[in-house]
Amino acid sequence: MDKEKTAPGASDLTEGVIWKKLLGFFFPILFGMLFQQLYNTADAIVVGQFVGTRALAAVGGSASMIINLIIGFFTGLSSGATVIISQCFGARDDERLSRTEHTIVSFCLLTGAVISAVAWFAAPWALRLVRNPADTMADSVVYLRIYFLGAIPLLLFNIGSGILRAVGDSRRPLRYLIVCCLVNIALDVLLVVGLGMGVAGAAWATVLAQLISALLVMGSLMRAPKPLRLRPDALGIDRAALRSTLGIGVSAGVQSAMYSVSNIIIQAAVNDLGTSIVAAWTATSKIDGIFWVTSNAFGITICAFVGQCFGAGKVDRLRRSVRVCFALALGNALVMSAGLIGFAQPLLRLVTADRTVITLAAQIMRYFVPYYAVWVVIEIISNTLRGVGDAVRPMLIVTIGVCLLRIVWIAFVVPHWPNIRCISYSYPVSWGITAGALALYYLRSDWLGRMGSAAQAK
Repeated sequence: MDKEKTAPGASDLTEGVIWKKLLGFFFPILFGMLFQQLYNTADAIVVGQFVGTRALAAVGGSASMIINLIIGFFTGLSSGATVIISQCFGARDDERLSRTEHTIVSFCLLTGAVISAVAWFAAPWALRLVRNPADTMADSVVYLRIYFLGAIPLLLFNIGSGILRAVGDSRRPLRYLIVCCLVNIALDVLLVVGLGMGVAGAAWATVLAQLISALLVMGSLMRAPKPLRLRPDALGIDRAALRSTLGIGVSAGVQSAMYSVSNIIIQAAVNDLGTSIVAAWTATSKIDGIFWVTSNAFGITICAFVGQCFGAGKVDRLRRSVRVCFALALGNALVMSAGLIGFAQPLLRLVTADRTVITLAAQIMRYFVPYYAVWVVIEIISNTLRGVGDAVRPMLIVTIGVCLLRIVWIAFVVPHWPNIRCISYSYPVSWGITAGALALYYLRSDWLGRMGSAAQAK
């Protein structure tokens, strides 16, 4: 396969200076995810500023957690295709690349339709399950139902962007996100402020922006040179490709779902503390999201980098790229921790004008933001292992260490100290334990040799 002809923005990550290649791939992802964060935060900002605190809690509280659970699980499933495609690109396996691409796009179309239908009927039940505050229930139901009408385009955009990144193209997803972010903001202002549609207007703005993003990324794949070209007549489920994809994707999906389940349980505990605390927690998550954007960008970068190097059999370059990426991500975490603590209140004013909410949110941030550096270990190691196809064991470590431990914390520790500080500490405690276990697995087990033997067997 001639990689330079695979797609206009495709890049061979198996050659060149590692830190330059990493940063050249990372920054478009980072800027894209920052726009994605702005895209996701626009609803909260516009609703919080022009509708009120209750509407902010409705958009960003339990409804947001449920959205992250469902979309995160299916996006995790499709991430298996990203790993397979990056390995195929490194190994120049054109036929398997094409089969995987068409299979996962078909899978997204089917599962997106199911999500939309189920969410419409199950939204009230799901919100009651997580003890959504009664005074925000009606708005939360409306927001969830409308939001999930856009499940198909949301999944298509995510998998389309993942496919492009797998072959080293991180620039086109950035351009598409910029366009759609601006469209979403404009529609938020028009529908919420101009037409007074409230929470429903914010949800419709998001759905329409998601539709545009899906059309852009799918259009680019349909115009790409072979073997990356997406052909509607070739859509369908190839069982072998689906098995390989789900072999990695199910682990990622379960891990993402467990994150969301633990966060939903935490959200339920927060909900018991009242609407002001819920709004403060929501505002915190929007500002805190700045770090998670950069952290996730490093994770996506190293996963694609490792996938291509593993497919090409360049083990030494793979190991060196992990060390370089870890150093870069650690430096970012330290800077972000200092910046978010130092400028917490000015940043929070972008989300809400309520002084009480701002004060509470700034306090909450001090409970876990200083520990961002610990998370870097989890982010880099788990994505490294995913890049070579070692997904199950790391998923179990992360699920037990991060997710189940938080659930135990909420069930047995918080009842003795039922306050927002105790709830917040569930994050750094679970990060520390999981990072230690994952680092031990990475350093002591023969994960690279085992996955190499499995790849040769195929």
